[in-house]
Amino acid sequence: MPIVAFEGRTTECAVGTRLRDALLDAGQSPHHRVVAIANCHGLGTCGTCAVEVRAADGAVTPPTSIERWRLSFPPHRPDRGLRLACQCRVLGDVEVVKHAGVWGQDRAKAEPRGDEGESE
Repeated sequence: MPIVAFEGRTTECAVGTRLRDALLDAGQSPHHRVVAIANCHGLGTCGTCAVEVRAADGAVTPPTSIERWRLSFPPHRPDRGLRLACQCRVLGDVEVVKHAGVWGQDRAKAEPRGDEGESE
């Protein structure tokens, strides 16, 4: 079973589990606290579950068309290398990082969660 590491904790999930579901099942969230309830609930349209996935090649599925579409317009940019946790399926061990900003889009900030001092 793949291991998902996120915010100092690890959890196991079945191969093919959506990353968002693996995190939520473990009591964690890929969403900023501001949008923990007000999000698209896995449809890939809001972009608030954007995360950085650090993994070996083949440890996650390739981006879906919905994911590529949503990550192609603001506040996201395709060159940031983020993934939507609701579209990404886990195939092997991964480390997940949530960056600052409500959409997790601000890779420049040192604070990973961005729960304080929002500047969107």
